[in-house]
Amino acid sequence: MILDALLRLLRQHPVVFVHLLSAVGALLIGIVVLSRRKGDAPHRAWGWAWVLLMATTAVASAFIRDYRMPNLAGFSPIHGFTLMVAWGLPRGIWHIRRGNVQAHRKQMKGMFIGGCVVAGLFTLLPGRFLGTLLWRSLGLM
Repeated sequence: MILDALLRLLRQHPVVFVHLLSAVGALLIGIVVLSRRKGDAPHRAWGWAWVLLMATTAVASAFIRDYRMPNLAGFSPIHGFTLMVAWGLPRGIWHIRRGNVQAHRKQMKGMFIGGCVVAGLFTLLPGRFLGTLLWRSLGLM
C-alpha cells in the first residue's frame, strides 16, 4: 500500500516525491548529526549531507502549490519554512566558517526543529499526502 502510494506520487507529482524523499532523508540524517560528537570529520560529512538534503527540500517546496490552504499567488503559510531554510542554511555555514560554534549550533538546531520536526508535523494533517496515508493505514480515515 505505501509503496503503491509512493509510486503513484512519483508518477503524478515528481516534485512532491523529491521533496518527500529529501525531507525524510534530512530528518533521519539530522537525528544522526545531532546525536553524534560534534566538530570531527564525520560530523562535517553528515552535516554537508544534511545541508544538501535540506536545500533540495526547500528548492522543491518552492514549486509545490496547495490551493486548498490560504495562500498568496500559490504560496501558503507553510512556505515560510522554505524561506527559513533559504536564509538559515547559508547563515549556519557562515557562522561556522567564522568560528562561531554557538551561533552555528543554534542556527542548525533551530532549522532541524522548525524545518524537519515542525514542518514534518504539518504533513501529518488529514488531507495532505502523508497524513492521509498514515490515518488510512491506522483505519482512522
